[in-house]
Amino acid sequence: MDLRKLKTLIDLVSESNVSELEITEAEGKVRIVKSGGTPMVMQAPMTMMPAPVAAPAAGVPAAAEAAAPAAPAGHAVKSPMVGTFYRSSSPGAKAYVEVGSQVKEGETICIIEAMKILNEIEADKSGTITRILCENGQAVEYGQPLFMIE
Repeated sequence: MDLRKLKTLIDLVSESNVSELEITEAEGKVRIVKSGGTPMVMQAPMTMMPAPVAAPAAGVPAAAEAAAPAAPAGHAVKSPMVGTFYRSSSPGAKAYVEVGSQVKEGETICIIEAMKILNEIEADKSGTITRILCENGQAVEYGQPLFMIE
């Protein structure tokens, strides 16, 4: 969504009696909630194209590949952006998921705040949360693993 359009919507919500506004467009979904007189924006993630996987270099012996550190078991849910990781929708609220939680593909599992916009991050696979790899309030990078799902 265009940043000017988003700013206009935020201004309209803050100046009106509307407490919540949700708009869905082809690029994604935006929800603006007025809390204590200050609008807060939650943006659903845009669909991300998977990164291409590099093929192993020709001539690399199989033993060298086997010596590489083993990746954690399961599927890693990675951050689609740089921002601040939050496990719940607001301070003091119950976390979206815990270790052992069953999740379905598309279910919100955390929020990443970037430029005062709260982006809901959804599970990209159904399964059980086996590990939470970030602390609440921690800064995260693009592509950083957040959760492990089996």
